Amino acid sequence: MNMSSSSGAAGRFALIAALAAVVALTASPHAGAESAYPSKPVTIVVPYPPGGSNDTFARIVAKEIGEDLKQPVIIDNRPGASGNTGTGIVAKATPDGYTLVAVSSSMTTNAAVQSKLPYDAIKSFSPVAMLAQGPFIVAVSNEFPARSPQDLVNAIRANPGKFNYASSGPGSVNQFGTELLKAKAGKLAITHVPYRGMGPAITDLIGNQTQVLISSGPSLLPMVRAGKVRAVGITSLKPSPIAPDLVPMASAVPGYEFELWWGFLAPAGTPEAVIARLNGAVNKALAKPSVKAAILNEGAEAKPGTPKQFAETIAADVARWKQLARQQNIVAD
Repeated sequence: MNMSSSSGAAGRFALIAALAAVVALTASPHAGAESAYPSKPVTIVVPYPPGGSNDTFARIVAKEIGEDLKQPVIIDNRPGASGNTGTGIVAKATPDGYTLVAVSSSMTTNAAVQSKLPYDAIKSFSPVAMLAQGPFIVAVSNEFPARSPQDLVNAIRANPGKFNYASSGPGSVNQFGTELLKAKAGKLAITHVPYRGMGPAITDLIGNQTQVLISSGPSLLPMVRAGKVRAVGITSLKPSPIAPDLVPMASAVPGYEFELWWGFLAPAGTPEAVIARLNGAVNKALAKPSVKAAILNEGAEAKPGTPKQFAETIAADVARWKQLARQQNIVAD
């Protein structure tokens, strides 16, 4: 056998193998990252200060998925601009699965009324997983003449323009929830009074400066239990385990439903295999009784699902809230 011919053949085979490796990497630039994922800590940006619902749900789930991923999961609070600052940071992050954002329905209501967001609520992200979903509580001042959903509707209809409803600000989820009720009920003449946050809104509800407030269970139920305000209904279509004694508003306003959700998003372009790995870890966490109980204690229910289902929810909400904003003249500051 000719040695020079043999070495030349070996060289050609080596060159072909090297070229094949280059082609494979070019065709799938994330292939190495996907197979090794995760190889370092994962950061979840919470676009609000510590203590809010986004922060609480992110921390409940982060501990569990960290154990599943066998990597630390770090919570990074980046508040500002009604959640838009932190959300915008993640929209521009490297799409490798190591930077996520914990968002809620307010991202979609923001998208409905704010034209200059630092991200596109649909195009800038790859949905990872929904975490939780929960209804709002409908509360009234103790001086308001209502103890049920039908009482509330009847009182407003009998006294057009007499009563006020509070919200945590123009274009807030509270305003969307109440304006949706007005739209579904037909003619409900009640005046919007926006506040700078939920604290002063609740204070004035207690003092009867406003008469109606639709907000989350954690915000209102402590005041209800203390006898400072009265709960008259809940915004889910069916009774909810967060307040099983409350009657759905849909009993008086057919079809009325308003529920918040919370979830994790990754930057657009994150590899599908990485999204699937994260989604599996989240759903595994949400199946644990301790996690379900912790989420229920915060006024919501664990809501496992697929990235596709979460993407469909976000797109449907953005379209629905844009339509409602036009119909009810909801505008941001």
